[in-house]
Amino acid sequence: MNKSDFKFVAPEDRANIEQIRPGLTYWKDAWRRLKKNKLAMAGLVVIGLMTLFGIFGPFFTNYNYSDQIPGFNNIPPRFEIMKVEDHYFYLNLSEYNLYTSTEDGLLLEKLDETARDTTIKHLTYDLNGEDVMINYSYKVFEELADEGIDFSITYHGVEYKELYGKVSNKLFPWGSDTLARDVMTRVMYGARISLFIALVAALVNLFIGVIYGSIAGIEGGIVDDIMMRIIDVINSIPLLLYVILIMVILDDNSMFTVILTLGLVYWVGMARLVRGQVLGLKNQEFVLAARAIGVPKSQIIFRHLIPNSIGPIIVSLTMMIPSAIFTEAFLSFIGLGASAPQSSWGSLANDAIGVFRSSLYQLLFPASAIAITILAFNFFGDGVRSALDPKLRKG
Repeated sequence: MNKSDFKFVAPEDRANIEQIRPGLTYWKDAWRRLKKNKLAMAGLVVIGLMTLFGIFGPFFTNYNYSDQIPGFNNIPPRFEIMKVEDHYFYLNLSEYNLYTSTEDGLLLEKLDETARDTTIKHLTYDLNGEDVMINYSYKVFEELADEGIDFSITYHGVEYKELYGKVSNKLFPWGSDTLARDVMTRVMYGARISLFIALVAALVNLFIGVIYGSIAGIEGGIVDDIMMRIIDVINSIPLLLYVILIMVILDDNSMFTVILTLGLVYWVGMARLVRGQVLGLKNQEFVLAARAIGVPKSQIIFRHLIPNSIGPIIVSLTMMIPSAIFTEAFLSFIGLGASAPQSSWGSLANDAIGVFRSSLYQLLFPASAIAITILAFNFFGDGVRSALDPKLRKG
């Protein structure tokens, strides 16, 4: 082989055969792993949508959480109407109220009842001075119910039995409750309360739990023992008892009671976690070096120990937020949370218990909001745990 058999490349044209991968920081690497988790990203999207739903949703409705429209109570999101001549009627079989409606489901007015005969199951209403008679015996007698209808309407001497069709409720898209309030608007305001509770739980965990656990871990000895015994005492008393005691002391049954309770007791789990992390880190070489050059303990905590424990802290935080949401819903459900007329998901579920057999939608919407939000936070928290924990990384 001769030198002329080869073609030499100029130094400036040479390509580096070693392909260097761009450097990633800890958080960029965690975000890259998190984006691969479809359930976690779906949970993050749902959390964002639920936040927008609660914050901005009420600005696009025609009602406040306490607004009532008398007579329009317990109307479902979808209902069947009957066309009678040029009129469209909707009969609320749970209340036996008759309404006029448009063809597309916008309720216009509730008709006044003028006569009632419970013997033959007849009701009579007034429509512009003329009688509209309802025969609801089909709903009672099996031989009539077999015809496939629940009621008939007699107007101008003609009986109408065939339903026109099922339409969506244009007045109340998610229906109305027993006090004729818009369910969708109240669920929106309930989202505000639940997400505010989640924010309070997050701030309390960060500011109290992290600092308390860090101090206990770095001090050690008798200080650590005393601080941990205080946590044991707080943990030994049920959360419900705390709420009742605060209600008795303050003579106040409102959201402030729930927020104060979470502020007093909800940080203990985070404090235990951070203490364990600090105990494992405080004897590491970088901490010993900081102590050797005289760095104050406060700076060691905030500049070294907490940043190196931030992964488990964030994971615990994302897991505790849904627990706080459920706690608030439970307390409101038993009457210890948001007081009327404020709407919380728990109080909405409690209000629907009495009518859930006939108006299941009143329980379905707030219960679904609780379940979807908690699932979203759990999926997101599990994804964050997988992204930040080195032992669980798979690529």
